[in-house]
Amino acid sequence: MAAGLCFGSLGSDTGGSIRFPAAACGIVGLKPTWGRVSRYGVLALAESLDHVGPMTRSTLDAAIMLQAIAGHDPHDPTSLLEPVPDMVTNIASGIKGVRLGFDAQYATQGVDSELAEAVVAGVRVLESLGATIVPVQLPDLAPYLAAWPTLCTAEAVAAHAATYPSRRDAYGPWFRGWLDLGASVSGADYARANNLRAACNGLLRAVWQPIDALACPSMPAPPFPVTPEGLYGPMPDGGFNMAHLRFTAPYNFNGAPTLSVPCGLSRDGLPLSLQFVGKHLGEPLLCRIGHAYEQATTWHTLRPPV
Repeated sequence: MAAGLCFGSLGSDTGGSIRFPAAACGIVGLKPTWGRVSRYGVLALAESLDHVGPMTRSTLDAAIMLQAIAGHDPHDPTSLLEPVPDMVTNIASGIKGVRLGFDAQYATQGVDSELAEAVVAGVRVLESLGATIVPVQLPDLAPYLAAWPTLCTAEAVAAHAATYPSRRDAYGPWFRGWLDLGASVSGADYARANNLRAACNGLLRAVWQPIDALACPSMPAPPFPVTPEGLYGPMPDGGFNMAHLRFTAPYNFNGAPTLSVPCGLSRDGLPLSLQFVGKHLGEPLLCRIGHAYEQATTWHTLRPPV
C-alpha cells in the first residue's frame, strides 16, 4: 500500500492489526464498527474481537472501499442489518462544530515525546478547522485490558480447532505459544475476562456521552524493528504485555469504529500516526474528520523511497 502497488487493501484487526501497520507505514487504516463488514471467509483469530476494514493512502480512498465492502451478509450472522450510509458524497463538508474529545494525559503520558507532540499538533489543526475540542478524562483501562489476552487466546484455540493441538508443531514459535496460552484458559477465566470487557465498555460509553469522536495516538511509539521472533518478541512466561495495545484494544472490546491517519515523521524519518475513535456506526463522521485533516496537512502524501 505505502509503495503504491495497489489502490487499497484489507486488514483484519483484533487488537490493532489494521491500525498498527497503517501507523508504521504512513498510510490510512479504518477499523469499522464490529459487524459493519462481513467476516465471512476470513480466518478468525478471535471472533468476538475481529474486525475487517480498508487500508489505503487517503481517507477518501478508505471511505470508497468501506462503501463497497460494508453491509449485511447472510453468510455472517454477526454482520449488522443497518443500511450503509453514503460515506463519500459529503466527506468534504467540513468539521465545524464537531465535538472532538481529547484527554491530554491519556494521549501523551507514557507516549514517545515526538509522537505526543505530533498528536497534540494534529488536534490543534482540527480545532483551527472548526472542531470543538472537548476535554475528557479516560479511566485507567489497564486493569480491564488485562482481559484481552485471555479472550483472544481462548477464542484463537477455538478458531484453530481443526489443526491445534493435532498439528501443534507445525505452527511458528510465537503463535504456538499463543495457542498454548489459550489452551490453559478455563471457563471461569474466560467468564471473568468477559465481565471485565463489559465493564470497560460501560466506562467508555460514559466518556463518549459529550463527544462525537476522540483523538489519541494509534500506538505509543514510532515504528520499531520486527524481530525474527515476531512483532512482540518471544511469548513471555509471565503473560502478554498490553502496553503497546492500550490505544487500540479498548476499541476492539467495544467494537467502535476508528481511523488512523499519518500525522508526522520522527527525527529518524519514521511515520507518526493520529487516531480518531467514533461512536458505533460513526464511520461517515470519522471519514469527514480524517479528510479535513488531510486537506490541511501533507503527511498522507509522503511515500517511501522505493
